[in-house]
Amino acid sequence: MKLLVLNGPNLNLLGIREPDIYGKESYAALVRAVKEECRRRAIGVKILQSNSEAALVTAIQKAYGKYDGIIINPAAYTHTSVALLDAVKAVGIPTVEVHLSDVSKREDFRKISYVGLAAKKTIAGKGIAGYLEAVAFFAEGAKA
Repeated sequence: MKLLVLNGPNLNLLGIREPDIYGKESYAALVRAVKEECRRRAIGVKILQSNSEAALVTAIQKAYGKYDGIIINPAAYTHTSVALLDAVKAVGIPTVEVHLSDVSKREDFRKISYVGLAAKKTIAGKGIAGYLEAVAFFAEGAKA
């Protein structure tokens, strides 16, 4: 199994940006945790962070035929990007949406998720552990 993990805008600033909301752990810690969990489960993984919507759409398109699942934290693009939704739908790769914070308990605009419309599962409010839960979801055979 091979997973593509995509992280949207400002996630490179984890630990710096509003640590009371997004946590004190760095982006490097997130990457290490995901890689370690995938290694433990014998899952191949590629992790990419971009502040560019176009780069994220392109990564989803290039995943076609190469990855068994996508884990995506679209960050601010969650609430604005029909392009990410369309890319996920176009490639048909099972996708899990992850959010570090519990977006359902934040501003009203954050409760709208375009990518979530195509995701098999959304995990929110669990910090970095949410990514590990997403890896487990795929490892346990969730492809439907």
